[in-house]
Amino acid sequence: MTAPLARSSAGGTAEILNRLPGIPSVSIRTAGQLALAVEASKPLILKGLIEHWPALAAGRHSPSMLNNYLKSMDRGIPGPVMEAPASTHGRFGYSADLREFTFSTRQRGVSETLDRIERQLDRPSAPIIAMQMLPLATHLPDFVQQNPLSILPQIGPLLWLGGGVRTQIHNDRDHNLACVIAGRRRFVVFPPEQVPNLYIGPIDNPPPLSIVDLEAPDFARFPRFEKALATAQAAELGPGDALFMPRHWWHHVTSRDPYNAMVNYWWGTHAQGVENPYDCFLAAVLAIKDLPSPERSYWQAMFNAYIFQSEGSAVEHIPPELRGVLGTLRSGIRAALKQRLKASFLKSP
Repeated sequence: MTAPLARSSAGGTAEILNRLPGIPSVSIRTAGQLALAVEASKPLILKGLIEHWPALAAGRHSPSMLNNYLKSMDRGIPGPVMEAPASTHGRFGYSADLREFTFSTRQRGVSETLDRIERQLDRPSAPIIAMQMLPLATHLPDFVQQNPLSILPQIGPLLWLGGGVRTQIHNDRDHNLACVIAGRRRFVVFPPEQVPNLYIGPIDNPPPLSIVDLEAPDFARFPRFEKALATAQAAELGPGDALFMPRHWWHHVTSRDPYNAMVNYWWGTHAQGVENPYDCFLAAVLAIKDLPSPERSYWQAMFNAYIFQSEGSAVEHIPPELRGVLGTLRSGIRAALKQRLKASFLKSP
């Protein structure tokens, strides 16, 4: 059992973060081993996964060498660049009123941005600049060829490179494999069920972020965050380290050096439309959230019994051939159910 966390000053909070249990390290070398990790749905540090990458060798040497390596492959396509003033101290999150973000996003050339980042390494008052989610398959396709990942051969990697960014607690709808090629990064992760204790901001202003500052939490304003911290794990990653995070795990990411670079892979996207869990969640927000309390209680019981099966199977008393949509969703039943839902949604005014 995790010990209770005392309320603390910023210095005390740093001590708390240093005392968090570490994410376990494993060696994964095959797609089958990765599939088992996905099934277990627990974060893992993967050691030695990208030791063969020339990008890692360049990143270990110096920022200049990695930048030159990347610029040699630049196809001249602008990519997403995020920028925040130095006054934010690299905290990428919401503005005070939750309507905007502390950073701006624009399209800029890859080589141009790499040069800007390098020029500002020794300037403490410079703005924080970072390339984020740069699709390497289109922008630097030679990188993908020269730095292969055999356990995810069909997934396009993304590049994250820049200064001392601190990204607020958020989660991903896909599985995430993050590979560090320069600098150090700290990940602090929380299980999916901690959402009520993380004080997540507006979900219709994506990406939804926690409004708690992990590195200086205001426990008087956000008392439930102490419960979240009691479940947290941490990973201190250096060049060559990789982190697997199952979908929906909440995480805070701190770039610990003035220059950091990481490549990540997202995979496992759900079907779209009536079979997409997030779209179904939004449908439930529309259909159920504002019902009278007795009706919401009914639907809560129905979801617990038939969807989450929180007390075991609720259909054991029904012969398998009569369970319909509550039984095994074979192809014919699934197709008929999808058609029924599509027809129902089309009737919506």
